[in-house]
Amino acid sequence: MRCLFCIMVMVCLAGIPAAWGQSARDIVAAADRVRNPSEPYRTRLTITEYVQTKPRDQTVIVVWSKEDPATRQFRNLVRYVEPPRDLGKLALLDGQNLWFYDPAAKASVRVSTQQRLVGQASIGDVLTVNLAVDYTATILGEETISDGDRQRRNCWHLDLRAANTSAVYSQVEYWVERGTFRPIKQKFYSDSGRVLKALYYRSFAPRMGVERPGEAVIVDAVDASLVTTVRFDMPVAQIIPDAWYQRDYLPRAKPE
Repeated sequence: MRCLFCIMVMVCLAGIPAAWGQSARDIVAAADRVRNPSEPYRTRLTITEYVQTKPRDQTVIVVWSKEDPATRQFRNLVRYVEPPRDLGKLALLDGQNLWFYDPAAKASVRVSTQQRLVGQASIGDVLTVNLAVDYTATILGEETISDGDRQRRNCWHLDLRAANTSAVYSQVEYWVERGTFRPIKQKFYSDSGRVLKALYYRSFAPRMGVERPGEAVIVDAVDASLVTTVRFDMPVAQIIPDAWYQRDYLPRAKPE
């Protein structure tokens, strides 16, 4: 009986690391499904930079997102709507490749996903991505924190490390609410380990059948007076041709 008990204890202990690691990935994947509709969709983003609580700059874009069944990552076509100087410009994110197209120059150039869009928001921050694909997750523990609406949330605290070259950041700290799998907070790090900024999700509401965030607030890690908000308008399901996600299509793209 003693030997049987010892064997059972050893089996249970041996299974903890694997179950823990798998659980971490499942948590991130579930939070991805909260952030991202699974079917192709169109949405409009309003990105506003604030300095000392006063608005300084704003950009409005329309995004067409569609998951690639082969990679499980999202492809994004972006059309700039405001300000007028940027009207008609396009961006295309397909896996690790991000292309920017300016119709005035009639040329597309490859840019980094960390390219600043407005204020603290980079292109990689606002486009649809599946973190479970790009990162290896580990559970650090549980923690109760305040969300973007200053409500206390009991969360899993996770550490995400880049698993491929598609990852925008080398490391991300991630807080996901227990039970609901709502994404609550992210903290982004540079390759050298320096904290760059923190992102808070808020204004959850029903969107395409799931309670999803309606806004993200991004705060600079060095100067907290530098804040950028990203408002997500109601996503709408749309059939999107695969041809839209080809770089060669950008010069003639007229997405509607």
